[in-house]
Amino acid sequence: MAPLATTAQQAARFARIGFLAGNLAGAPHLVAAFRQGLQDLGYVEGRNIVIEFRDAKGEAERLPALAAELVALKVDVILAAGTQHVLAAQRATKTIPIVFADVADPVSRGFVTSLARPGGNITGLSNLNTDLVGKWLELLKQAVPGVNRVAFLWQPGYLPERAEKDVLHQAQTAAQTLGVRMQLIEVKGRGDLDGAFAEMTRGRIDAVIVWGNILFIAERKRIAELAAGNRLPSSYSMSEFVDAGGLMSYAPNVADNFRRAASYVDKILKGAKPADLPVEQATKLELTINLKTAKVLGLTIPPSLLQRADRVVE
Repeated sequence: MAPLATTAQQAARFARIGFLAGNLAGAPHLVAAFRQGLQDLGYVEGRNIVIEFRDAKGEAERLPALAAELVALKVDVILAAGTQHVLAAQRATKTIPIVFADVADPVSRGFVTSLARPGGNITGLSNLNTDLVGKWLELLKQAVPGVNRVAFLWQPGYLPERAEKDVLHQAQTAAQTLGVRMQLIEVKGRGDLDGAFAEMTRGRIDAVIVWGNILFIAERKRIAELAAGNRLPSSYSMSEFVDAGGLMSYAPNVADNFRRAASYVDKILKGAKPADLPVEQATKLELTINLKTAKVLGLTIPPSLLQRADRVVE
């Protein structure tokens, strides 16, 4: 009986983590960061945890079904990276703990009651992106002083209605404050990207701001190429776009958020309730500039801006 008892005890300690992903192929560094965070806390895949990956492959409409699959597997906790991931998981379960790693203003989205006391089965890390639209525009103007018309590349319906209105209002307010004309450019699917940049050309747009979402992150290389091909300086909500060829970004370190999300998973597996785990906000914002792209665009980035950069892609 002793060997059987030992086996049973080991099985009881074997935690099952659900990882609800928007596009695994486009974010191996985020998976690696999460795994590293778990390893740092003593978790080893195949020994005391298993990670069940479900990948939407850049198609956000697949997330609800994938979240339901994780719930059916009775995982102990679900890592749901961004806003649409959490929405899908939230609709799939009210009991399984959900940890997010990259959500802007989770209170307004209805994920948590407050940052200090989440109050439900959801908690995690907030990236504060809704507060940064003005900063992205300001940095663009510093990099390209002659900017007068800016496009805001947008996927309608990606955020809940209240959050969507808030972001668009902030974008328009920032544009007015900086004396810039802002034009909203909608992209509903992959097939709309070429047309969106053609619309920018017709509108004599000087630069473009891109709000990250599952679709845009999956298509970030193509978006960067379209921006460069149309001679449009671009600013992004994630540094991953800059690594793919975009001009600049000012944003939290998302990979670090995924690493830190492992600590939430650890606490929950040890008995903590998401309702009692305060939401952490991004501790550092990083300015990333791609000098190769600047050269392609014929831009000279001001030395004062380069000195402020946390990372320069050359």
